[in-house]
Amino acid sequence: MNKSEKFWDMLSKNFDKRVKKYFEQNYIKTIENTKKYINVSDIVLDYACGTGLITIEIADKVTKIYAIDISSKMIVAAKRKAGERKIENIDFAQSTIFDDRLKRESFDVILAFNVLHLVEDAQKVMQRINELLKPGGLIISTTACMREKKSLINILVYLLIKTGVVPYIRFFKISELEDTIANGNFKIIGTEKLYDINQPLPFIVAKKV
Repeated sequence: MNKSEKFWDMLSKNFDKRVKKYFEQNYIKTIENTKKYINVSDIVLDYACGTGLITIEIADKVTKIYAIDISSKMIVAAKRKAGERKIENIDFAQSTIFDDRLKRESFDVILAFNVLHLVEDAQKVMQRINELLKPGGLIISTTACMREKKSLINILVYLLIKTGVVPYIRFFKISELEDTIANGNFKIIGTEKLYDINQPLPFIVAKKV
């Protein structure tokens, strides 16, 4: 088990409570926005699904969702919640975006919420997402852009990364994020600037080209 798995396993127990306390409006808006871009016939991959907070809320709007996360405890929580609500069109699995079981051009939509700033090679991840999407498929994402605004929180996070308390986090500017997405052979077709503890959290929809 690597550092990231351990970190997210540790956070899984109280994850939903933290979201409700600090980020609930962002999740509500993200769900509302996502529903505008998905269709009942879609096959969706939810990359870094966490405890299924968004996955579960959009399940009735699509045909099938494959939901993956590196944290086994996040997946356990997500499965439990889906079971309680008798949702049967989601397959949850502890996995990564590079799992060989994920086949080329298998998905109409890939969701990447709050994850691109947590991977060490976001460009490689975007290329993989492009590979997994069908022609004309969409990536829908939110990504913290912590270089847009200086704050004490940023300094604290930086120190926690340097001391190994938290795993890797990239401090994106919005322009860098947009370039990363575009360089994965995508055309951005929709954006909205949300905020996460006063930091920009762009909601971006991009189409495979």
